[in-house]
Amino acid sequence: MDFLSADGAARWQRVREARAELLVGLDFDGVLAPIVADPDQAHIHPEAAELLLALAPQVRQLAVVTGRPARQALALGGLDEIGARIAEHGRELIVLGQYGNERWTSHERRVVTPKPPRGLASFERELPAVLRRVDAGEAWLEEKGLAVGIHTRRLPDPAAALDRLRTPIAELAARHGLTVEPGRMVLEVRAPGMDKGLAVRELVRATGAGGVVFVGDDLGDVAAFDAVHALRDADGLAGLTAYSRGAEVVAPLRERADLEVPGPDGVMALLAALTA
Repeated sequence: MDFLSADGAARWQRVREARAELLVGLDFDGVLAPIVADPDQAHIHPEAAELLLALAPQVRQLAVVTGRPARQALALGGLDEIGARIAEHGRELIVLGQYGNERWTSHERRVVTPKPPRGLASFERELPAVLRRVDAGEAWLEEKGLAVGIHTRRLPDPAAALDRLRTPIAELAARHGLTVEPGRMVLEVRAPGMDKGLAVRELVRATGAGGVVFVGDDLGDVAAFDAVHALRDADGLAGLTAYSRGAEVVAPLRERADLEVPGPDGVMALLAALTA
């Protein structure tokens, strides 16, 4: 665990002291599960279940906030079972999918989701022609119901393909009233109006948390880190941002982080230290 901000060590100490009042927010991919070429194989870290079970009774709220559909995260992480075990002790696990658009709780045990955004179906119909035009016709498309992910990780030169796609995908998304969420070797197209920052703010408000820790690994987590900073500065909450470092450095996220850990293994060590 490496402190990146000048007062990172002090912020870590403060959130540990405020542990009983904390909202602990965790991304899924790159945090609870490793980044893999096939997202359908991104299973949760083998130590995660027991650590989440140990931490839940000690904090105000545990939440998984992911760009994945909530049902995917539940299945790949075994989060339904973990949530049921947490609920036996009178606590709750919340899973927010698709950047906060979907909600599942271990008390209600069902996913609440809105209708797909207007324009998404039309966007998807036009997408193959755009991919072929920039020599990325073999990009893998991940259908998420409320969004579509365009992955270049499996292409011969993923970074170059992603660069070729940025402008035409942004233009196509804009024509259909959609927004683009960039990530590591992926562009996700979805409805505007919700992000992980808004999700974190709403969780803090709804739970009455007196502090917040958020652990993320990619560009979609920048808004959550910014929300933690704003809550810390404006409302005086104990707050900490932790960057789970992968093979590719995500500079905008790292520069907003109070501390850095080496991927999901490091996240497990962080959760253990927060629990101890």
